[in-house]
Amino acid sequence: MTRTHQDVSPLPGSKPHAYTRQTAASGIEEALSMLEGRWKLDIMFQLFGGHVRRFSDLERAIPAVSQKMLSQQLRQMERDGIVRRIVHPQVPPRVDYELTDWGQSLCPALDALLGWVAARPEAQASETKEPG
Repeated sequence: MTRTHQDVSPLPGSKPHAYTRQTAASGIEEALSMLEGRWKLDIMFQLFGGHVRRFSDLERAIPAVSQKMLSQQLRQMERDGIVRRIVHPQVPPRVDYELTDWGQSLCPALDALLGWVAARPEAQASETKEPG
């Protein structure tokens, strides 16, 4: 199985929560809405593992994204606390992006989702079928 992170530990100070069905559903909907967007996961995968990337590096790494869309997605992720924007006071201006500790802590959950998808019964059945 593909791993999305390198030795990422749980977020410091995080505690297990007791959820009801309603609060769990609401919390998952909130989490999914923060990840909603065509390029957010692509951006995250470029930044996992403590990587710091300039805007232009992200642009090159995700060639199908437009500057406008990349900028919008990064702003939303910054607003949600997933990405940190670092402005270096120099000429020409230099801006770097990195995941916050909280954004980095999403790695194990994405690994679990990959495992969940890989274990899908229909996917396993179609892999074992002989071409006919």
